Amino acid sequence: MKRSVNMNSKPLDLVIEGAGCASCVGKIESALNSVEGVHKAEMNFAQRTVQVSGDANAEDLIKAVENAGYNAKPMKAEDDAEFLNEKEEADLAHQKKLFRQMAIALTLGVPLMVYSLVVGEMNVSTTSEQVVWGVVGLATLAVMLTSGRHFYVGAWRSFLNHSANMDTLIALGTGTAWVYSMVIVFAPFLVPEMARHVYFEATAMIIGLINLGLALEVKARGKTSQAIKRLIGLQPKKAVVIRDGKDVDINIEQVLLGDIVRLKPGDKVAVDGEVVDGKTTVDESMLTGEPVPVKKQPGDEVAAGSINKSGSILFKATRVGSETALAQIIEMVKRAQNSKPPIGRLADVISAYFVPVIMIISVVSALVWLNFGPAPAIAYALVSATTVLIIACPCALGLATPMSVMVGVGKAAESGVLIRNGEALQTASKITAMILDKTGTITEGQPALTDLQIVENYSRADVLSLLGSIEQASEHPLAEAIVEAAKAENIELSSVSEFMALSGKGVTGIVDGQKLAFGNQKLMDEFNLDNTLFMSQSDRLAEDAKTPMFFAIDQRVVALAAVSDPIKLDSKAAIERLIQQGTRVVMLTGDNKKTADAVAKKIGIKEVFSEVMPEEKADKVKQLQVEGEIVGMTGDGINDAPALALADVGFAIGTGTDVAMESADVTLMRGSLHGLADAIAVSKATLANIKQNLFGAFIYNVAGVPIAAGLLYPIFGLLLSPVIAGAAMAFSSVTVVTNANRLRLFKPGQH
Repeated sequence: MKRSVNMNSKPLDLVIEGAGCASCVGKIESALNSVEGVHKAEMNFAQRTVQVSGDANAEDLIKAVENAGYNAKPMKAEDDAEFLNEKEEADLAHQKKLFRQMAIALTLGVPLMVYSLVVGEMNVSTTSEQVVWGVVGLATLAVMLTSGRHFYVGAWRSFLNHSANMDTLIALGTGTAWVYSMVIVFAPFLVPEMARHVYFEATAMIIGLINLGLALEVKARGKTSQAIKRLIGLQPKKAVVIRDGKDVDINIEQVLLGDIVRLKPGDKVAVDGEVVDGKTTVDESMLTGEPVPVKKQPGDEVAAGSINKSGSILFKATRVGSETALAQIIEMVKRAQNSKPPIGRLADVISAYFVPVIMIISVVSALVWLNFGPAPAIAYALVSATTVLIIACPCALGLATPMSVMVGVGKAAESGVLIRNGEALQTASKITAMILDKTGTITEGQPALTDLQIVENYSRADVLSLLGSIEQASEHPLAEAIVEAAKAENIELSSVSEFMALSGKGVTGIVDGQKLAFGNQKLMDEFNLDNTLFMSQSDRLAEDAKTPMFFAIDQRVVALAAVSDPIKLDSKAAIERLIQQGTRVVMLTGDNKKTADAVAKKIGIKEVFSEVMPEEKADKVKQLQVEGEIVGMTGDGINDAPALALADVGFAIGTGTDVAMESADVTLMRGSLHGLADAIAVSKATLANIKQNLFGAFIYNVAGVPIAAGLLYPIFGLLLSPVIAGAAMAFSSVTVVTNANRLRLFKPGQH
């Protein structure tokens, strides 16, 4: 079974350090896109990685990131497992650090909060109160310099680079509250007596709660990488190869092309190869989603990462290292997880302007309170300005899309569906019409000769010899069926001259001095060949879902051959799933109308494009697009490539040709059309999840900021506390990440 998944030129992955919120994304991408030679740069804020395609060198890219105020380092593909392990350890250490910082801040903040709620007096009226609150202020400063240090460092770095981010908002909010409170402590006479209230508890509580939210976010974020971790975990570390007639245990990196590898029961296949000795069954479920073990014998291919079940075999290494199907699957999943669907770009645009807008709203809010608010106006102005700064959360916007994409692409990969990019993921969820190529997609793609009717004066052996001789020069699956039938009867084949393949019609050539023509009705019409003798039998065979073809020798039609390609056992059930999902399903084939209608009837398809020439397949895709449909195209052959490329989303069967897979947006690693239904189901679930996240993030900010500014005060007399704002801000990101992780529980369908 062929499973190679060819990739385009490999992009460079960079690990980004210092990106604190979603507003950093646009700046980093802009900096990288401005480097000469960069085609496209896309940052995954959830993973803190950026993928750069083009021919720019790593040094220039890293320098551009540093000039933007951040740090970057390259991540090599061969370090995937090591990188994930290091990242996991680093995330765990960062998580523990955040929890420690939270504990330090809340150790001061909670008692102060309880005191303010129970006693209610946090004013400065006497000298003793100045001393007490001065000590508390210094303790709060210690919290700011320890637990909150990363916020202020991030804000300062952004300031130096003439930008603003979430750290800027937190630093301004907590810093303003602390500075105001210290002014009250050391110079209370500067403000009216009613406004001499200190806000040290707000500063400490905000820092503590936001650190708690960040810690929970890091913890939840780690779960989204489980799919890629499982794929990487399929790669064995060792392999047993035959060297000088002896079994040698070596590292997988040392396996060379052409090495003979021994595979024992229970072992993982180390590299892609071809079985040369022995028989066994192999579990390929983690690669293809197909739960049934596959039988392997000499001549069959085995794929790296699959698990040997029972027998012991020897196989020759045909693809090693980054060329194995598993390595390319991992690379494709990584690329897709880093890519952005169009819906996510809106959040990036908003995030780019988010922080400056929030700062303006904060200043305007303070001015409104100072000019129109009740006494003490300065206190109300401070609270509203601080609360606006603290409650705004660009992180929730930035996480909304990449978190869902990471989980959705990983979930699809678990079902044997490889999605090339975020755009394909989004568009697949909106498909309204699906075109299915018949041969190799709906059917097994392994046709066999079923009928051969011959006129008198010719024997079966004579006809099969001539048919096999001319068809051995053709690459068409139907030609292979004829050649195999001749070989099965031990019939010798002759060489062919002046061979010509007429696309969508048949073949012509000369064998043993006889001019031969073999093909469908179109071929007969083109050469004015009279096939009326076989027309009734041809119609009967077509109605039985067989493909009839006429054979002429020296301008005389002497035989009728019929080839049947078995329908895959689960095609009908998978097509029913597509129809239930609301998809218009259309079958496309080069077969005559009667054969096509017969096949369509068996599998429950009502619309058929029959007698379609290979070059016309793309036209059929365009025809449906003109009708207003969002079209998916599924095929497996070289002649499907133009249609796959033109379709809104192209789906390639993984058992087909590399050309088809390179042209497609989605690759189904198993031959079943259930993978197609799974792909659409996962895409719809992922897009729904993204919309939920974006809606939640937008509503949170759209509703939260006006309330923080004091919108409810004129009506209900309520002004939101900065502490409540800090808690809301901290948990908004956690909510988005948690919702994205719900996708891990999604099941595309039972089949």
